[in-house]
Amino acid sequence: MKKETLLATSATGSDTHRGAVNVPPYRASTILFPNLAEFEKADLGQSPHPSYGRFGTPSTEALEQAIAALEGADHSIVTASGLSAIAVSLFAFLNSGDHLLMVDSVYGPTRRLCDYELKRLGIETTYYNPEIGAGISAMIRENTKVVFVESPGSLTFEMQDIPAISKAAHAKGVIVVADNTWATPIYIDPFALGIDISVHSATKYINGHSDVMMGVISCKEEHFKKLQLTFRNFGMCPSGDNCYLALRGLRTLSVRMKQHYENGVAVARWLQGRPEVAQVLHPALPGSPGHDIWKRDFTGAASLFSIILKKNYPHKSLAAMMDGLEYFGMGYSWGGFESLLITTHPEKIRTSNKWEHEGNVLRIHVGLENTDDLIADLENGFGRLG
Repeated sequence: MKKETLLATSATGSDTHRGAVNVPPYRASTILFPNLAEFEKADLGQSPHPSYGRFGTPSTEALEQAIAALEGADHSIVTASGLSAIAVSLFAFLNSGDHLLMVDSVYGPTRRLCDYELKRLGIETTYYNPEIGAGISAMIRENTKVVFVESPGSLTFEMQDIPAISKAAHAKGVIVVADNTWATPIYIDPFALGIDISVHSATKYINGHSDVMMGVISCKEEHFKKLQLTFRNFGMCPSGDNCYLALRGLRTLSVRMKQHYENGVAVARWLQGRPEVAQVLHPALPGSPGHDIWKRDFTGAASLFSIILKKNYPHKSLAAMMDGLEYFGMGYSWGGFESLLITTHPEKIRTSNKWEHEGNVLRIHVGLENTDDLIADLENGFGRLG
């Protein structure tokens, strides 16, 4: 079954919810049991049904089943945010005294989680160059338990050789966790590349409408029990309403990603010709860093990328450009229908290798608006920048 068909047919509610095509939102905390025997089964973890709303509802289960089928996983777990999905994936396999290898181009909140919470608990994090590939083998210690990858990076869009990293990690018994939010299950098959745990911020493309906070963890059978136990102990559960909205958004993921891909590449190509732009960091563009890896491992691209300006413009110039934009909003997150543009400062957070570029870095998310309008908006903005 092709992914488009999976999206339209997985975990529908028509058989068990009185013909409703989508599983309706379940709002539940207390779950009642018909008798003591069933209650005791649930208390021992032997019941096929969740025993409490925090452990899941039909809304939760439908979304998890659909994502697992789409991603080629045995199980998926939905959590309250992308960061909570990352936290569960790390805490499930790391203990005090363990060592984590974290990619240096990682999502900022993941870095803060490592630098504060993991450090506080005696877990050491070493940041590695995202382009290290098989060379990561030399960084693996006896107490290294997890290698975390994110390809491309959130701000600077380096592509990682995930098959090479996974092979090196597995040779030494180390688990590989991947943040696959950028490509979604539409444009990457993470388990075929060798990773063990796939993490997504479903807040972004999976939901796609900028109105839900949610994370997803997908895995094979061997890692499920440990992840499920950590998830339940942390209590990071999403609401039934959010699960309903995310499942509804998931149905159109393939269609939206195709348009995001097309729109993103169109705007990125236009930006390559701008005199103010030194470089466009978009892996799908020939000549961009990591393009060969993208072409080998991915079947498409998201609409999130960065540009490096030719010089470091003063704050007032950037404000003049950005404050007057009509279609590009300034705001965190991405993956929704609306276009966004923000300033970023990778030079402040890189530790494995210095960020050498002098010009301002702007991160762009291209939404579903007409690209002619978006390009005109940026063109006017560049006029103000000067």
